[in-house]
Amino acid sequence: MTRVRNLRVRPDLLYVASGWSTLVTDARGRITGTDPQGFFARNTRVLSVERITVEGREPVPFSTGNVQGHAQLSYAELADGEAMPSRAAYLLTERFVGDGLRTRLTVVSYAQQPLRMAVELRLGADFADTGEAERGRRVQEGGVGASWDAAAGELRLSYLRDDIDRAVAVQVRADGVPVRYADSAFAVEVVVPPHGTARLDVVVEPIFDGERLAAPPATFTEPADPAGSARARLAAELTRLSSSNFDVTAAWRCAVEDLSVLPLGEPAGPTAPMAGLPIYQEIFGRDTMTASWQALLAGPTMLADSLRLNADHLGRRVDDWRDEEPGKPLHEARRGPVSVLGLDPFTSYYGDWSTAPDFLVFLGQYLAWTGDLRTVRELLPTARRALEWIERYGDVDGDGFLEYHRRSPAGLKNQGWKDSDTAVVDEHGRVVPNPIATSELQAYWYAALRHAAVVFTAAGHPARGAALVARAHALRRRFHRAYWLPERGCYAMALGPDKRPVRSVNSNDGHLLTTGIVPARVAPVVAGRLLAPDMFSGWGVRTLSAENPAYNPFSYHRGSVWPVEAGTIGLGLARYGCWAHLHRLAEGMFAAAALFEEHRLPEVLSGLPRDAAHPHPGVYPNSCSPQAWSASSIIALVQALLALRPAAPLRTIFVDPHLPEWLPDLRLEGVQVGGATVDLTVRRRRGGRTSISARGDRLAVVRRPTLLALSARHRR
Repeated sequence: MTRVRNLRVRPDLLYVASGWSTLVTDARGRITGTDPQGFFARNTRVLSVERITVEGREPVPFSTGNVQGHAQLSYAELADGEAMPSRAAYLLTERFVGDGLRTRLTVVSYAQQPLRMAVELRLGADFADTGEAERGRRVQEGGVGASWDAAAGELRLSYLRDDIDRAVAVQVRADGVPVRYADSAFAVEVVVPPHGTARLDVVVEPIFDGERLAAPPATFTEPADPAGSARARLAAELTRLSSSNFDVTAAWRCAVEDLSVLPLGEPAGPTAPMAGLPIYQEIFGRDTMTASWQALLAGPTMLADSLRLNADHLGRRVDDWRDEEPGKPLHEARRGPVSVLGLDPFTSYYGDWSTAPDFLVFLGQYLAWTGDLRTVRELLPTARRALEWIERYGDVDGDGFLEYHRRSPAGLKNQGWKDSDTAVVDEHGRVVPNPIATSELQAYWYAALRHAAVVFTAAGHPARGAALVARAHALRRRFHRAYWLPERGCYAMALGPDKRPVRSVNSNDGHLLTTGIVPARVAPVVAGRLLAPDMFSGWGVRTLSAENPAYNPFSYHRGSVWPVEAGTIGLGLARYGCWAHLHRLAEGMFAAAALFEEHRLPEVLSGLPRDAAHPHPGVYPNSCSPQAWSASSIIALVQALLALRPAAPLRTIFVDPHLPEWLPDLRLEGVQVGGATVDLTVRRRRGGRTSISARGDRLAVVRRPTLLALSARHRR
């Protein structure tokens, strides 16, 4: 097959982010006035254009790149570098993103004589919402006023609307040289000594509702603000991986680096990650928790903070506009003008059915990895409220299954894992109307009951735990009877409003395997169906079968391939001991990662087949990159290959490693379980057998297959 390397998801753009702020530039580091470029604070574009000229000419950078997670550096030539005697001069542009933006412009001279240069800077703001800039279409707008305070040397651009308070203050500072502002431009004349420098600082500070957001210091080291401190903590904590397989090593390194630069720095959960850039820089309940859960092999801090962040945003009232109910976890929260003005409900939107059971599952997983009963007890009231919400609102018709429905006219039609409006279709390609009981929601509910049982028992409530286990067993039996399609070798995608199975073949079955709701006797059949040609593209599992009339390889959920699903499905295949299927899936994902710059998997791959006509899969047109749960999928796949299950209260790790031929060895440094830290080395021996060794704190490493894998093996 033709080799392809270093694909970029959005080759014309660069992103730099910190907390709730993002800088989007062109590939050369410029803000040209083209959507979606600009500096965004709290989902609001406060700098939409920046035009720098030196001696009347706009410098064109020839080298630009991001530094750490929050900074960018570029170089542009200002004078002929080959002239003799030397007149070489360059413009060094350093950008630092925090709550505000600091841009440092340095003219560097290698000339033999002093250089005198006129520098001009024109800035603009339009206060567009992140979503508006991404789509290139405004749904709210207003005029922009400019006022110049000569005494303070400050330009203020203000949004001229009475119903929202948005402004930005700009200062340009030069070393010992006066800065003028006239004709809507800053102007300064600098004199650069021979082999010397001249520097300007451009400070951009948003002002929202009277609060001024400070620009960060000009340093490439992490600042001491909440987002910077969270990044530094994660960078020091996350597990390192090495292997003789370069692609696996590189994909892991990129994954943990991306996760370490994506925290929002929220007070309730500083290291909890945003969903992804550039669209989902916001609190996103299920995405934040899912990424943190999949990344547990790399470290537990993100999940602890993600659970706390979700606990801090439970619904308080019945509010149809926001699809809110008491105890219902938040789906997403944005701060942009479209939401603040009430044009959509997303300042606090609760339209998702999976976040509540996810919270219970991930709380149980956190306990298994850490044994941290103190945090579990702290979050137990939230667990109770999530259970109460499910019991009161999750199954309104009382048929024993969770079914979602939308009340908000501006909310999401589909409120399971696949939440785009056309994600749930029947076998004829027709969109299924609400209410819908999707299969993965029942599986999440089953896993939630089981994990909640462990949590409540460990916290001193064994009777509550026993009752939850009994409910889980009943749900498992009920689910298989209602959803299993033996003639298709898979489960129904959902039950529609008429309670009939939606018979579309789709990727939800991978989630079912992960939760353990699938009986061991049919698990190999389910795994085989997921890896059949119409479902497995060669890179990953399609969200919808290519044989469905609604299949579209570049859609969001009707045939695309999601790396986050590969991580979840991989854990499910390992749970049932379906090693050949897991090895095919993992190879496809690591091969896909190798195609992209820095081995970074985007949010969504297309569902095109992996063949000679398609040397790379392509991506969904509006994919985010980096995306937190695409990064975490790499970590989950490694955990799946090791079949690693922690038991922190027992100070034990259970493993059943099965490495494929293309992955002869793995070394993990700094795996954390129950306060202990160990290094694990796994090697593939002749005939496919593996050896495993551990060094570090006192922690038992026990080779043992999962019970479901043993049961499936026995039945085979």
